Amino acid sequence: MTGSLFKGNFWSPDILSTVGYDSIIQHLNNGRKNCKEFEDFLKERASIEEKYGKDLLNLSRKKPCGQSEINTLKRALEVFKQQVDNVAQCHIQLAQTLREEARKMEEFREKQKLQRKKTETIMDAAHKQKSSQFKKAMDAKKNYEQKCRDKDEAEQAVHRSANVANQRQQEKLFVKLATSKTAVEDSDKAYMLHINMLEKVREDWQSEHIKACEVFEAQECERINFFRNALWLHVNQLSQQCVTNDERPSCMRISTLLSGMLPHQERLQDPIQQGEDLSQFPSVYQMILITLWLKITVCCISDIRGEKKAFLSYCFDDERP
Repeated sequence: MTGSLFKGNFWSPDILSTVGYDSIIQHLNNGRKNCKEFEDFLKERASIEEKYGKDLLNLSRKKPCGQSEINTLKRALEVFKQQVDNVAQCHIQLAQTLREEARKMEEFREKQKLQRKKTETIMDAAHKQKSSQFKKAMDAKKNYEQKCRDKDEAEQAVHRSANVANQRQQEKLFVKLATSKTAVEDSDKAYMLHINMLEKVREDWQSEHIKACEVFEAQECERINFFRNALWLHVNQLSQQCVTNDERPSCMRISTLLSGMLPHQERLQDPIQQGEDLSQFPSVYQMILITLWLKITVCCISDIRGEKKAFLSYCFDDERP
């Protein structure tokens, strides 16, 4: 299990190397960048949804659509425009919801940024202290090595002058040798002191590095979960929008079905009828009787008996087909 954790990885054998820590920071920066990109995507999508909703709203409220239509078809068009208006309102509401989700993502990014800043400040100080102490230890090492070389040269000078130098020169060489030995001992103590301090600094850095790994790992898990939930919520919102948009045409279809041709014809004469009702017109039989009466009257007035008899015979002959 430890191998899968941050603190079980991201180490380097080089005491001055920060490649593991830098890899974690780079990964966290990429995660923060991904959250920012998703946040910008939500804001851009919100702008598109809002613009589309407002354009659709202006279309449904300002653009005439069958305004001279009557009866059931008129009501169907009214339902149609109302549902278009509702769809526009849904898109505007979706834009507001997306902006709210983008705001939550921004707040989450800023919260993690502040949390990371504390840990990064501690780690930066630990890295600087480790680097500074390492430099001091290396300087102490160089000084110790130089003092050792000085002591070796002083010993060689004493050996070379054992037979040729006078007493005074030998005393000077012995003093120089003693001084170099003292310097070696002092530099050795300083070197060991710096080495011990470097070890303590390294242990402190290692402890802080483990703590930082735990904090960063917890942040990354939190970020992944938050990002996943935000994406899941966004998809659900889009799905709900699709369902809502599909319900609106269903209402339009129902109102359109209720505005069939027969009800439209039955109600057509109500607002635009002219003249009398068709039921008030005489039947065909009544029209024939009226015509015959008029013809008989004309025959009587003209007193043309032959024509009158012929006409009556023609009209009332039972044997006529």
